[in-house]
Amino acid sequence: MSQQPLQRRERLYIDGEWHEADDVLEVTDLADGGSFAQVAAASPEQADDALAAAQRAQSELRETTIPQRVEWLDAIAEGLLERKEELAEVIVREAGKPISSARGEVESAAERFRRAKEEARSLKGEFREGTTAGHEGWEAIVKHEPIGTVLAITPYNYPVSTTALSVAPAMAAGNSVVLKPASDTPVSAAILADVISELDLPDGAFNFVPGRGSVIGDVLSGDDRVNAVSMTGSSAAGKHVAKESGMVNLHMELGGNAPAVVFPDADLADVAGQCAKGSFKYAGQRCSAVSRVLAHEEVHDEIVDLLEAEMDSWQPGDLFEEDTTMGPLINEGQAEWVEELVEDAVEKGADLVRGGERDGAHFEPTLLANVPHDARIVHEEQFGPVAAVTTFEDEEQAVEIANRGDLALDASVFTSDYDRAMDLSDRLDAGAVRINGAPSHGLGDIPFGGNKASGIGRQGLHTTIEEMVRKKSIVL
Repeated sequence: MSQQPLQRRERLYIDGEWHEADDVLEVTDLADGGSFAQVAAASPEQADDALAAAQRAQSELRETTIPQRVEWLDAIAEGLLERKEELAEVIVREAGKPISSARGEVESAAERFRRAKEEARSLKGEFREGTTAGHEGWEAIVKHEPIGTVLAITPYNYPVSTTALSVAPAMAAGNSVVLKPASDTPVSAAILADVISELDLPDGAFNFVPGRGSVIGDVLSGDDRVNAVSMTGSSAAGKHVAKESGMVNLHMELGGNAPAVVFPDADLADVAGQCAKGSFKYAGQRCSAVSRVLAHEEVHDEIVDLLEAEMDSWQPGDLFEEDTTMGPLINEGQAEWVEELVEDAVEKGADLVRGGERDGAHFEPTLLANVPHDARIVHEEQFGPVAAVTTFEDEEQAVEIANRGDLALDASVFTSDYDRAMDLSDRLDAGAVRINGAPSHGLGDIPFGGNKASGIGRQGLHTTIEEMVRKKSIVL
């Protein structure tokens, strides 16, 4: 157990200056209990000030060059790495993430800023000639220009690396940014804001406005001065923001309920290892988590036995111990939600093989077998450490079960048959399908995002930058 830290106090950053607020967010210490930080909670007036500052900064940002932006992005990456241990400790405390994973997240965030600077160099524009009748001799220069102000709404589960995936492309494209972090995990974002505040940016180019969604959420998302919304969060929150935002560029990665479809010809020992990691990493609080294992009826029992054996490697412990693999959920309410889904499955006939107990925000790693197809956990996002194993008879039924809900972010197919793998990949309704592996979004080299209620557009460093510029054709 680590020593209880002195309580931190963090402020807002608006128009190039730090500000206090009348209200504060109390940030729970998920490692040692109690509160470890107070973060200023922006008022509607302060949120409005941030939007005004971001709008004023647009004209100056539009004049910046790609080499200037590259220098900023590189400096941010270095600044994050210089504060790696501080950031990692903060992530452990506010997000409940084991220390080894927290360090990895800081490194990933820094790498995303570094890679964004390389992607910025790809914004080269193009030259086109008219090829249709009546346009002979036309020539045009097609330029990229910033879209304007990007509102970044970021989640609690990866409070630095996911924030980097919104902020880095926005800055690379020359936009101003208003960052609204999750209220459960605003301290790591405050450190990022502190790193950015040291740069020679135009005032208002970057603004940090933590606060309660009920107080400032609609003020930010419903304002005409916002030109793009980059959001990672729940489907319900995303639908609300989309309703409020109107005609802006929406770029959203939302809820997930990834199925892992397992056929008898797969390497079942490897399947169990992949699905355990997919279900239990960061206590299942990942939009790409394996939420349900769809096992062919011939191998259901074997998969359950192998998964149970894997669970010994995924147990809660002291978050500051290097070998701890799991911690608590973000709050007691989330743990109660997972408990509700597990109880529903058991009431409908599922076998509780292991786990299932809740203690405050802690929920045991849990394995359910023979889960009925009508159990809520088969089709609703759980965001908890539960491997729910159900069965299918043939490919048609597997696809029907996998595609039945309104979430369609990720999926996996485990088989040694190449043709089957490719056929299922085409038929599964998901933004990304992983063959013989658990879903993973990595650093953003490959575009990812969801269909249906799982999002709008695709994320990824290059993809996101493309979403945050607009093309202007100058016809000669």
